[in-house]
Amino acid sequence: MKSQELSLPGRHIRLEPLSRQHIKALSAAAAADPSLHDDNLYRWTIVPQGIDATTRYVETALKWRDEGTAIAFVVRRQSDNAVIGSTRYWNIERWLWPAGHARQGNPHPDACEIGYTWYARAAIRTAANTEAKLLMFTHAFEVWNALRVCLHTDSRNLRSQAAMERLSCKREGVLRAHRMAADGTSRDSVRFSIIAAEWPEAKQHISSLLRL
Repeated sequence: MKSQELSLPGRHIRLEPLSRQHIKALSAAAAADPSLHDDNLYRWTIVPQGIDATTRYVETALKWRDEGTAIAFVVRRQSDNAVIGSTRYWNIERWLWPAGHARQGNPHPDACEIGYTWYARAAIRTAANTEAKLLMFTHAFEVWNALRVCLHTDSRNLRSQAAMERLSCKREGVLRAHRMAADGTSRDSVRFSIIAAEWPEAKQHISSLLRL
């Protein structure tokens, strides 16, 4: 399946391929209001504000898709079809396996990162993020047979770190001055991951969270 055709349906939300047709809906979902800044909802995450910024955001995501390094989605709520956020696979890696290796010639990614994840206020503390991660991890490990899926977050973003730990992601350490932060500074990133051997247990745990 081509990346621009990859859809991941769930019970609460579905992930559908990001396209230019989503610009208006994404801009509306991300629209800032004073209350968002009061509790720092978007403080550590780069979220486009306005049509122009959202257009650039989408165009960059599509460029990375065409280069084979990312697959971006919009998150759509099943109950009312509303766009409530975005997420993506990125830093997609295909390793150069030696001739004769069992994974040599594998067309799918060997490893990737999940990131660029944000949600509208109405989706915070709902099942949206948990189910989105379950869908993305499941596809990566069970369809691609990926060996590792990792996530990074700003070292100051305690909310995000707690969410990753809740999903059974293992904390690997801190990458200093790793990348640009949402506030334009050089940020330290906390790195988390799940590897293939851990996935069956992690899947059971994440699935149990959705049954609560």
